[in-house]
Amino acid sequence: MELFDLQWQYPRILYVLPLMLLPWFTRVNTRLVVWNYFIPDDPLSKIISILLKSLASLVFICLTLSLASPYIAEQMIERVGTGAEVIILVDRSRSMDDPFSSRDKAVAASRTVGRANSKRRIANKYLLEFVDLRPDDRFGFILFSNKALDLLPLSYNKNTLRATIKASSLGKGLSETNIAAALIKAAEMYSSESYRGSRMVLLVSDGGQEFSAEDKQTISQLYKHEQLTLYWIYMGAISGLAQDDNKLTKGEPWQNKPEKKLHRFFKSLAIPYRVFETGSAKEFSASLITIDKRENNTLIVKEVIPRESKAALFLWLAFIATLLLLIVQFYTVLGVRNK
Repeated sequence: MELFDLQWQYPRILYVLPLMLLPWFTRVNTRLVVWNYFIPDDPLSKIISILLKSLASLVFICLTLSLASPYIAEQMIERVGTGAEVIILVDRSRSMDDPFSSRDKAVAASRTVGRANSKRRIANKYLLEFVDLRPDDRFGFILFSNKALDLLPLSYNKNTLRATIKASSLGKGLSETNIAAALIKAAEMYSSESYRGSRMVLLVSDGGQEFSAEDKQTISQLYKHEQLTLYWIYMGAISGLAQDDNKLTKGEPWQNKPEKKLHRFFKSLAIPYRVFETGSAKEFSASLITIDKRENNTLIVKEVIPRESKAALFLWLAFIATLLLLIVQFYTVLGVRNK
């Protein structure tokens, strides 16, 4: 029920509001006077009487309204902010359980599932910091190995996103990787949304993959149509991935590695693209800081204003009015005793 632009949790209580007129029907003690012209006219007393009755009615009104639990309903508003819409793709393959730094790899006897120095643990740690840096962004999250799982659609709920990122660190990775499926699913998530500003896909992976001609065509069409920016944070062993092919020595064995072929394909998409080669936690953090600085464009942000209770406002009004009535009553008692 709406009243005075407020919602009411218990609207039936409002039916007792007419009782606020009771102070106006109270019986006043009168004295018998032989000739009423002996009583001087006192307009100030009439005004004070009206004010006191009004205060008594106000107390009843405010208490009744507060009992009805008034509130402003949850609202969705649009405002202009800065940032981007971001879909994070995190590789969940078995190699992401390996130690990240070269030093850790040298001393590790086995995979580091569940340990702080595994690639996916370090990636998730700094992704959480990246989320905290961008209050206006809307995030989605996809976890992929042989299949792409859209764990979180585009959302402004940062608490849900943090919980999703933390949960993605649990368990063991799988042996297969399907980067193409993850890239396509990310673009499809955008295709069902209205365009609000800068859009980007953040790929976190330690390996590459050679796509089929059909996947290449699908990715190319979707990423151009949805106006996406692609960032790839590469956590693998190959160095010089972003180096110009013309400057490479012919015959180098890693020129035809899946990672290099994937990088060439991303460059051919004719969309904004950048790769970050990270061999340590420090370099991984620096890459996210660079992305944060680059992606601060104008963005239409939908903000949820939570439900707001207004009962306290009416209780305070009732308290002030009651306090004034008590002061008047004490003054009247003291005045009578003095006489």
